[in-house]
Amino acid sequence: MTDSMTRLVEVMDQLRSPGGCPWDAEQTHESLARYLLEETYETLEAMDKGDLPSLKEELGDLMLQIVFHARIAQETDSTFTVNAIAQGVVDKLIRRHPHVFGDVVFESDEQLEANWAAIKAEEKPRESVTDGVPSAMPALQVATQLMYRSRKLGVPSSDGVLREQLREIVPEVSAESVTQLLIAVVELAREHDLDSESLLRSRMAEYRQEIRHVEGLT
Repeated sequence: MTDSMTRLVEVMDQLRSPGGCPWDAEQTHESLARYLLEETYETLEAMDKGDLPSLKEELGDLMLQIVFHARIAQETDSTFTVNAIAQGVVDKLIRRHPHVFGDVVFESDEQLEANWAAIKAEEKPRESVTDGVPSAMPALQVATQLMYRSRKLGVPSSDGVLREQLREIVPEVSAESVTQLLIAVVELAREHDLDSESLLRSRMAEYRQEIRHVEGLT
């Protein structure tokens, strides 16, 4: 590790140790979860604004969360270190890029993507295509991931008639037209005291089960 990373780990060790900070000492993975989420959103906001000084600070806050969680885990598993986390990432990157760190040659982006998917499948065997799509993500992200992953299964995620009607309303799909549609849906829901996020999350929970049913898992 660099001197700065080593010092960060040392500071966290001192905060968690006897004589350190009572608040830091009593934290758990669960109690810190909301801070990890908050720091992630603040990092994304800095990116959206193109604010590099803020981005540097927010990435530092994310790094703190990683070191914090590593220190907590290390208290029950001595091998759970920041170095071990970094080494795991290094190994994964090299393994998933044989065309960069090995002698594998791909003739198309499709071949590269297929190889990437094969390596991931070998690393983490999954029962369902829905595995690895966290329900805790924002509902729109969950919907995007589930629909992308299930595209080859042919599981309808929406009303086909309504979708075709939308195609007639918006003959030319663009970022602007989709944005306006999303805003209009949110406004319509709000006018009727409905929460768009909750509604979509509930529908995606059902859709997840529909996918698993088609896969023969329910």
